Amino acid sequence: MKIALRSVHDEDLPVFFRQMTDPVALRMAAFGPQDPTDRDAFEARLKRVRASRDVLRTVLADGRVAGSAAVYGEPGEREVTYWIDRAYWGRGVATAALRALLAEVPERPLYARAAADNTASLRVLAKCGFRESVQARGFANGRGEEIEEVVLILDAGAPDS
Repeated sequence: MKIALRSVHDEDLPVFFRQMTDPVALRMAAFGPQDPTDRDAFEARLKRVRASRDVLRTVLADGRVAGSAAVYGEPGEREVTYWIDRAYWGRGVATAALRALLAEVPERPLYARAAADNTASLRVLAKCGFRESVQARGFANGRGEEIEEVVLILDAGAPDS
């Protein structure tokens, strides 16, 4: 399967919204918007992101929209995030997309967060050179409760491919 990143097109937004309202994916990701079904809030957030210095890319798998990947935040505190359609889970799409994003955005350090029990995402981040920095607790909208989370860091000089 060929994985590529490209700039976000307007027609990607309904696909992203569908992906980000999948209840199984929301539970696994844990952290997300307070009300993932609020289409207006989703569109407003994406409009802000697309107009900012943040990097938002569409993830393509064999030319089809498979998800999104982004780098956001203030310099020195920037984080990576990705959301892959459940149909592509377990097929290396997230790892390939994150590697492509890291090649496109060379600044370091970069941070990532994942639910402590989201072993798939933690594995993707480790394959891309992130290492655990700290464990914390945070409220997870996708689960409606406070959970353990892992904060990871990718330092300058870390292998990211």
